[in-house]
Amino acid sequence: MVLLHVAYSMELHKVMIYLMKQISKNLRSDPEKLSSFFEDGIQGIRMKYYPPCVEASKVYGLAPHLDATGLTLMLLLQVNEVEGLQIKRNEKWVTVKPILTAFIINIGDMVEIMSNGEYKSIEHRVVVNPGKEWVSMAALRYGNKNAQVGPLPDLVKTNKAPYKTIPVEEFLKL
Repeated sequence: MVLLHVAYSMELHKVMIYLMKQISKNLRSDPEKLSSFFEDGIQGIRMKYYPPCVEASKVYGLAPHLDATGLTLMLLLQVNEVEGLQIKRNEKWVTVKPILTAFIINIGDMVEIMSNGEYKSIEHRVVVNPGKEWVSMAALRYGNKNAQVGPLPDLVKTNKAPYKTIPVEEFLKL
């Protein structure tokens, strides 16, 4: 079981680095700068179980928040066909329909900062269901804790930087 977990984690790492390179290409930036920041970063995997709750309208499974990560890859395990993840779009909460074979990719604060605001961290929450349980799994990728997080230098040349550069450790404490 441990070997399966390690192998899965390593594959998620490859997917995240690939996505970072694609984001860089889209920004017309050096793909190695963004991906190398996350190459030796911290990765965590969380599984969450949301039991049925008779007073579902009075509680959150997870309160509204932004992820401090670079990226979060979520797998919404479609147990009982329950929809629980919601994102905020145009000041309204929109339910994300789970697709059994797909990941949901959330941009986190680190990518928003490093992209100089071109990519936005997304506010999201989890709601519970009054009669059915559901499960989610998220892989979170943070930058190297010994690095600095700030706008990529080649993006600041064309746009003023609304973000300052600070050590990752300090950023994570904030």
